[in-house]
This record gives sequence, structure tokens and C-alpha cells, in this order.
Amino acid sequence: MLRLAVRGKFINSASAEAFLTFEAVSRSLNAIAMAEAHQAVAFQFTITPEGIDLQLSYQALNQIYLSGVRSWKKRVSRMKNRVIKGVYPASPSSWLFVAIAILATMYMQSDPSMGLISKIQQHLPLSLHMSLSAQGQTMLSALVFSTLLWLSLILTLRLCLKLLLSYHRWMFELHGKVSNTTKVWVSLLRLFSRRKPLLYSYQTSLPHLPVPAIKDTLSRYLESVRPLLTDQELKRMTDLANDFESTLGNRLQRYLKLKALWATNYVSDWWEEYIYLRGRGPIMVNSNYYGMDFLYVTPTTVQAARAGNTITALLLYRRKVNKEELTPSRVPGTDIPLCAAQCERMFNTTRTPGAETDVLQHWLDSDFVVVYHRGRYFRLWVYRGGRLLSPRELEHQIQSILDDPSPPFPGEEKLGALTAGDRCPWAQMRKQFFSSGVNRRSLDAIERAAFFVTLDDEEQGMKGDDPAGNLDRYAKSLLHGKCYDRWFDKSFSIVIYKNGKNGLNAEHSWADAPTVAHLWEYTLATDAFHLGYTQDGHCKGEVERSLPPPQRLAWDIPPELQAQVCRSLAVAQALAADVDCHVFPFREFGKGRIKKCRVSPDAFIQISLQLAHYRDRGGFCLTYEASMTRLFREGRTETVRSCSSESCTFVKALEGRETEEDCRRLFRRAAEKHQNLYRMAMTGAGIDRHLFCLYVVSKYLGVDSPFLREVLSEPWRLSTSQTPIQQMELFDLKNHPDFVSLGGGFGPVADDGYGVSYIIVGEDMINFHVSSKYSCSETDSRRFGVQLRKALQDIMALLSGDPKGSSKGSAQVQPK
Repeated sequence: MLRLAVRGKFINSASAEAFLTFEAVSRSLNAIAMAEAHQAVAFQFTITPEGIDLQLSYQALNQIYLSGVRSWKKRVSRMKNRVIKGVYPASPSSWLFVAIAILATMYMQSDPSMGLISKIQQHLPLSLHMSLSAQGQTMLSALVFSTLLWLSLILTLRLCLKLLLSYHRWMFELHGKVSNTTKVWVSLLRLFSRRKPLLYSYQTSLPHLPVPAIKDTLSRYLESVRPLLTDQELKRMTDLANDFESTLGNRLQRYLKLKALWATNYVSDWWEEYIYLRGRGPIMVNSNYYGMDFLYVTPTTVQAARAGNTITALLLYRRKVNKEELTPSRVPGTDIPLCAAQCERMFNTTRTPGAETDVLQHWLDSDFVVVYHRGRYFRLWVYRGGRLLSPRELEHQIQSILDDPSPPFPGEEKLGALTAGDRCPWAQMRKQFFSSGVNRRSLDAIERAAFFVTLDDEEQGMKGDDPAGNLDRYAKSLLHGKCYDRWFDKSFSIVIYKNGKNGLNAEHSWADAPTVAHLWEYTLATDAFHLGYTQDGHCKGEVERSLPPPQRLAWDIPPELQAQVCRSLAVAQALAADVDCHVFPFREFGKGRIKKCRVSPDAFIQISLQLAHYRDRGGFCLTYEASMTRLFREGRTETVRSCSSESCTFVKALEGRETEEDCRRLFRRAAEKHQNLYRMAMTGAGIDRHLFCLYVVSKYLGVDSPFLREVLSEPWRLSTSQTPIQQMELFDLKNHPDFVSLGGGFGPVADDGYGVSYIIVGEDMINFHVSSKYSCSETDSRRFGVQLRKALQDIMALLSGDPKGSSKGSAQVQPK
């Protein structure tokens, strides 16, 4: 220890016999937390009548130095990546090639600049004319010209790439009938994609989302509601649409086109704000969604070990995101990139409540996670001296939390219920009780953490005498837990159960499910196949015993705040108790057999959902299927209105005992219609986002549109979403067939409707997640699951009886 004495005087001489100690950390409220805080002290000094006694810890200062080195390495890496992706599809080294070529031609007494180099030389600063020789001035001017020429070539290449990525006709061509234009386009796209891109290399080359013609949107809307309305209702909606187009519509459209010229994406910012952040009801169940562990396998039953590997895998993924080492996501089977903007806020992000609208706060980096266990919150540092802790070290730290016998502070146990209830009370409490002091410091730790971890005391998974029922309970646990043991505002929270099962709960405003699914696929595969476990189920590696233990977060929760926690908890528990979840694996067949029938698996499932709903409720309803628009910059989702006239005609024919040949013909027409709707949604010709933005503009202008008001108030009684597996190379299902993902799900969108999520696993399995509300007497998630299973089997039986099934239909072209 180094001691430095500094002479000084007290202003108040009456306290000359006393001394004060100031530490670099806050005092904890109990002896255990105080001991942990002392271990984290880098320096301390004591003021006495003799002066100031300053003590510095070499070990602590060394850790600070190493952390600083790590931070600077990240900055250098980010700067390097900015240069590399800024010149993509060229490379930084291409500048040297251009400069050498220009200098070589000048050496051969030729002027490739056609006099521009001389012009540049004439305009060099006077100081350079004085300090450089004529030859030096010429070389410098040549280098300036080379740089300008290089930048011009890069801009040209990026413009060409943007034009190539704006071509979407390939998606509408039939399998085996690819046009020459598409063949040339594929070759050019391959040429431009030869260099290995970074995660964000394509961002500035992606096209902007186009604004559809208002006439086309209205025509497609009326077509989508035709099977759901009577002739009289359809005529009324047609009149409203025509009146809207001839009066207010074109005026709103002009404003929207102006925004599209100015903004990167004319939908995404309004969608994030008005659909997610301005919602004042609970985000638990209503917005947040969940992801599950493997269906059949739990890599270890040691809770601390599973937590150690899971946290490590997530932080390795974060490192790849920060270094942009992840390969950009692409349309499956193609070289066509998808927008990666949603990855930017994956970690170190929190949704903070506001009186009128919430705010997404994102920090560049965080060296810790926050862990919740038995009503207590802990800050767990995941780096030591600039290096990431090993899985075994993280397991050791987690185990110390599990073994900690200390009770929660008064009011601490259920504090997370504030994030599960209504947003306005949470915003008020945050402003009133978390703006300063110990509560502010502890809340900052949670909100700035890389992510949130819950060590759950329950056991979950497909186990025991009722595996199906256990899967339903597993889904409910991930969706809402106990309503206070998750921090629903975090970008995502990881849940590690007592028996080693895991899962996640994700906040929806910052990204859509495919982005989180990509992260979760990597986490599960890295945990099981790369990090692995010892024979006794513990993490691999060694433990540095000098690691400081996790730090308890302290709270001061007055009675008024505790009362609001109880009120928020009551709201959340009522919402959670009303959710009816049903999860079931469908093993009779999968996409392999569906494709043999020459049908898109997604179209097959969506039409099956229409059949199941018709049998369950005796009619059709407005159906939402999420489709991505990430072919465009900052694209998010669009709605595929899966309930079409063609699908309804098929269902009625099948239920009306029409001939099998007629039913097969109608099914293929419905499947082709669905595929066309999906393609149009992906390529920016959807209906609902355009109408939504027109509605927002009308509100800004203070004008009312009966047509838009009615369209935006229509309930989606069947809300569906597919979770695609994006990294099949991570999972070897041939050698490890039990390592199949269960996927994830979400709560019902309408009080009297169903939410259905599905994931197509391998060639022979589809996993379904169905949700509804107990309070609606007309819905039952298990009953709908039974109907869905039967619908899938009936349609497959119908198609299997078609002797020409293998040669009919069309499929989306896969330009490889």
C-alpha cells in the first residue's frame, strides 16, 4: 500500500478530535453488503487533525488499468469497422491500388486526371507550396486525386448494390421458370458479395421502404375483408374507402411521401413509438414474448452451471455483435441481405417508463449483469481485469448467490411488479422514489446491465406424468412468471430454473422475434455443443478464488412505494391468471412431407389455421400473420392478411363435402394466393403499415377519417407468427436428433381471440404455441390445439390422395 500524507486544517475547530472516512463506494445497509463493498474499494482516505491519509491499492488500480485497455481496444475496433463497412463492397486496401495506378501512369508521362491534378496543385495551401518541392506537390496532388477518385468509385459501387437490392421480381417467379433478367441479377449480386461483409456492411446499401399507391392499398384492403363482411357491410366499407381516397387520402399521402424522402424508413419510428412505447397498459403478456429451451434435452441439471454457460454464450454473442463478426442475416437460400439495425440495441438496453410515452435507453457497453434470486437483486461482474470470466467462474459466482442466506430488504422481493403493471404508476414511482440516493444507484445497475437473469426456484420442462401440461406451465412461467421475478423492461431477461432448464422473456419495442431467435439459437448451440459440461454437470475451466463476490443491490422502499408495488402486482396477477397457454409438438409430419406435395410449408400451416378456427368458432376472422420487411433499411414487420377469399372458399368446400379433386384445386389456389400475399408484404406492398401511417398523419393534422378509424379498430382475433430457424448449421439434428428447439410464443392479441406461434424444426416436426384468455367462454387453447392438429392431418390426407401432387403447384424461387 502507498501512503501519502497531506497537511490540512478543519474549518470547524470543534471537530478537531474527530475524523471522517470517505470511501469510493456507497455504504450498504447490512454487514454482508458492507464487506463486499470494501473489497471493491480502489482507494480510501482518512481526514484527521494531522492531514489526509490516502491509501491506494495497486491491485485495484491494475484492474482499472486493464479495464481501460479493454475499453480502448473496443474503440479502436469500432473505428476500424466503421472504415471497413463504410467502403463496402470495396476494401480499404483498394485505395492503395488506385493510388499506385495513378502514380504509375504519371510516371509514364501520362495524365489520367485530364488536368485535375494540376488544378489541385494550384489550390494547395501556401504553406505546402513553401515547404514541398514541385515533385512533392505533384505527388501530394496525385494522392488527393486518387482519394477522390476512390471515393467516387465506392459511391458508384454502393449505388449499384442498392439498385441490385431493390430488385424483387425474383420472389414472384415460379420454380424452374427463372427469367434471364433474374439470372443476370443473381450473377451481379454474387459479384458484389464476394468480399466477406461485416454485420452492418449492407446497411447503407439497402433500399428504402417504398410508399404504396393509395389506390392499390385501398383495393387490397377491400379484397382482404370481402370474405368477412356481408354484401351490405362490404358496400358500406367500399363507399368509405372511395370517399377517403377522393378527399382526405391524397392529402395524407403527400405528407407520407415527404416523410419517405426524408426518413430512413417511413414506418419504423412511428411503429415503435405508437404501437409499443405509448402503450399505457402492462407490457407483460400484452407485448413481451418468450423463448424456450430444448424440448427433450437439458444439458445439465446443475442450476448454477447452466447459468454460467448461458451467460457466457450470451456475452460471446455480444462480443460478436460489437466486433461485427456476425454474418449478416440473409433470405434463406440466397445472397440477399436483411437489415441488421435491430441488433444494435440487443444488449445494455432498457425500456424506461414515462407519463405519456416510454423511452428506450441504450448504453454502449456494460461489464455486469443483474441477477434476481429469492427476492434479492445482485450485481454480477462478468469481466475481471479486462477478460471475460470463464463459465466455471460464473458458475462459482452464481452458486454464491444461491447459497446466500440473507433475506430481502423490506419491499424488495416484489419490486419487479412495477414493470409488470400499468406504465403510468410505474413512471410516477420512478420519478418520485428512484431519482436519487440508494434507489437510483440500484435501479441504474439494473437498467445499465447487459441483461437480466432470474434464478428460479421452480422446475420446468416436459417431465413427469403430464408432459403436455408441464409444457403449458413452462410457457406461462416464461411469459409472466410470478409477475415480480422478471424485469420486464429489460431488452431480454434470462430465466434459469432449479432443474437446469432455461428460457428467456423479451421486450418487444426494440426488436422483433427473429432477431432474438437468432441470439437464442446461438446461445443454446454454444452452451450445449461448444462450452459443454464435465461429467458431473459442472462448467469446464478453473476458478480464480480471489474474485470479489456478487454485490447485493440495496433499496430504501417506503410504505407508499410498497403500496404501489402491491397495486401493480394485483393488476399483473389478474392478467397472468387469465392467460391460457398450450404448447404441443406436432410429430406426424413436417416440412419434408409438405414440400413433397409442392406446397409452401407456411401456406400449408396458415390454411390449416383457417380450417381449425372455422371448426373451433364456426366462422372466419381477421387474421394477422407477421411478415418481415427487413429487405429494406430499418424494416420491421408487415401484416399478411391470411384469411383470404380463396382460403375461405377452400375451407367451406372441405367442410361442405365437395369432391376431393375440387378441394385439392381450391387448396392450391388458396396456397398460391397466400404466397403472393406474403411476397407482397415482404416487398413493401402490404396494407396495414401504410394505413397505420396515414392514420398517424391524420392525427398530426387534426383531421378525422371514419374509414381509417374503423380500419384501425378492427380486432385481430387470430394472430399468428412463425419463428424460423436461421442457423441450421449450428445444430446437427442427424447426430443429435434430441436437440430440437421448442421455439417461443406470445399472449393473445384480442380478448376473444387466439395467439398462435409455430416453429418448423427439421423435416419432421412443427412445434405450436397457442394462447387465449380464460375469461372468454368461446376460446380454449387446448381445444384449438386439437382442432389444429386435426386440420393439419386432414389437409395432408387430402393432398396425399392427389396422384399428381408431386408435379403441381409452384414454389418461391431460391436464387443460389
